[in-house]
Amino acid sequence: MTDTSRRMLVGAGAVGTLAAALSLGVSPKAEAAEEAKGGLFNSPNTYDVTAWRIQGQPKTTAQSDIGAVINDIIADIKQRQNTPDTRPGAVVIIPPGDYDLRTQVVVDVDYLTIAGFGHGFFSRSIKDNVDTKGWLNLQPGGSHIRVLTPPSSPQAFLVRRDGSPRLSGIVFRDFCLDGVNFTPDANSYKNGKTGIEVATDNDSIHVTGMGFVYLEHALVVRGADALRVHDNMIAECGNCVELTGAGQATIVSDNLMGAGPDGVTLLAENHEGLLVTGNNFFPRGRSLIEFTGCNRCSVSSNRLQGFYPGMMRLLNGCKENLVTGNHFRRGVEGFPPFIDRNNGLDDLYGVIHALGDNNLISNNLFAYDVAPAKVVPAGAEPTIILIAGGDGNVIATNHVVSNVASQNVVLDGSTTHSKVLDSGAASTITSYSPDTVVRPTP
Repeated sequence: MTDTSRRMLVGAGAVGTLAAALSLGVSPKAEAAEEAKGGLFNSPNTYDVTAWRIQGQPKTTAQSDIGAVINDIIADIKQRQNTPDTRPGAVVIIPPGDYDLRTQVVVDVDYLTIAGFGHGFFSRSIKDNVDTKGWLNLQPGGSHIRVLTPPSSPQAFLVRRDGSPRLSGIVFRDFCLDGVNFTPDANSYKNGKTGIEVATDNDSIHVTGMGFVYLEHALVVRGADALRVHDNMIAECGNCVELTGAGQATIVSDNLMGAGPDGVTLLAENHEGLLVTGNNFFPRGRSLIEFTGCNRCSVSSNRLQGFYPGMMRLLNGCKENLVTGNHFRRGVEGFPPFIDRNNGLDDLYGVIHALGDNNLISNNLFAYDVAPAKVVPAGAEPTIILIAGGDGNVIATNHVVSNVASQNVVLDGSTTHSKVLDSGAASTITSYSPDTVVRPTP
């Protein structure tokens, strides 16, 4: 541990440094709490959860209750970094392994990075619905945390602090949060558990490389400013990413996400300038992207596959949003436990349902593949894009491939000053408003 050449690895960054050091055969000390600080970085602001001990609680370890251990580490950080000018934060390291989280972690310090080694995602839904005899793995892996919090404090990590300034610079990366089971059965997507909830206004929080599974709410962030949700695996959760209250300048990028049939894969409320790009959205959320009161946001270069109408919704007066270059595939459920589930909407609601002003929906590819007998209401021509109301919306150069006759674009009678350009033949565009310009695809 005194080899300075190994300490020089710190320049590669916290997670990369520890990974590189472990590859050199360095073993972290585990005798006492003081030896849990520093370690590979020779710094008092680096903590290894497997080496930390809570004074007076010798039986509490990271394996038995990682929540209590991290809370004690945060208390140590606050005790040592006790003036406004000396609060650089810290890194909490979670080596690969299985950990139970029985005590909610309350994060109320800035610049805290909690980092593991591998998102460890594992499909609990498949395991719970098929014969697993002979399987090589039966549990998530990597830095795997089982969320066993009580109903009174259901969040594994609650990020919250009153006063000024707002919390900033917190990073969660590269570990797995696992809700373990749903009640009353594996297909309910209900257990009351939340992976990470940010409950007060915040600035520049990053959630990256994480795995979330079997949580009713995976990630909830209120009052986000410059939030980044990047490169996560969030699936088999009731709801995946919920950006509540309001927010601005957030990026949701390069994630793989799929919610339960009653939940939302990505929800954003009252956001300004949200960028959603490069994500792979898959079933079976009631909606895959749902904006309410969001303005000047961009949704581009995403792949969306859904089993229900309303795959994307712009609600409550969304204005000046760009939806471009996305691939929408509307299919039907094929996994036996969910075949009879739906979101209560019919196919006249639209694959995209938009209510707002001056939105541009352009250059998207829609693949509609639903057996005629399964179109609701029976005998209807499904709607691909429905403009349910608003002024100045533009729908341009979209391409629709459908196995049944469809209405590519429908405009409600309450719409005004709308334009539909090169998005289908005249027979596939219906406007109930006299105030519409239509240029059919030649």
